[in-house]
Amino acid sequence: METADAIDQRFTAREFLETPVEPETIRELLTLASRAPSGGNVQPWLIDVVAGDAMVRFRSFLAERPMEAAGYEIYPAELWEPHRSSRFEVGMQLYDSLGIARDDRAARGEQMMRNYDFFGAPATIFCFVDRRMGPPQWSDLGMFLQTFMLAATDAGLATCPQEAWATYSGAVAEFCGRGDDVMLFCGVAIGHSDPEAPVNGWRSRRRPVEDFAVFH
Repeated sequence: METADAIDQRFTAREFLETPVEPETIRELLTLASRAPSGGNVQPWLIDVVAGDAMVRFRSFLAERPMEAAGYEIYPAELWEPHRSSRFEVGMQLYDSLGIARDDRAARGEQMMRNYDFFGAPATIFCFVDRRMGPPQWSDLGMFLQTFMLAATDAGLATCPQEAWATYSGAVAEFCGRGDDVMLFCGVAIGHSDPEAPVNGWRSRRRPVEDFAVFH
């Protein structure tokens, strides 16, 4: 697959098949992702892989844990334009694909909670970072995760990056045996996209280059 094709075809899957993903495949993807750039070659990412029997144990473990306050502010408290409209639009696209009405809070809540079952994905990675790291290293995490997801797309897999796990950061850290010196950034669900699921059949729109770039 050409790089441009992987970039264009990557999307956030929200319904996965039960088909397992081999740990060795995830190891290969992580090896590729580790070539992502990082300032000073610091490589701040810390990754836990949960798949197979570990995924069964994690789901059981999580069922007994309460939701927590998010470990960081996922969005600014007062999101401004054009970002506010972009977020609103993608939410409408998502719920429209599921046939969920705008005022159906119960159904929206149920869909939100599916995050914590990885939308049925058989595997995930959890991305942690040392609490002493700063915003530049967090940007490094983004480059690592994008590289990972593009590599997964090239391998025929689908992914779903999930900052929603910030609301279970303590539970995830406990399961993974991580100490208080690190912080959970996100999870990434990994698996085979269900091609029959309507929720996987749409793509979020992007603003044109003229809206965000200035050529001098």
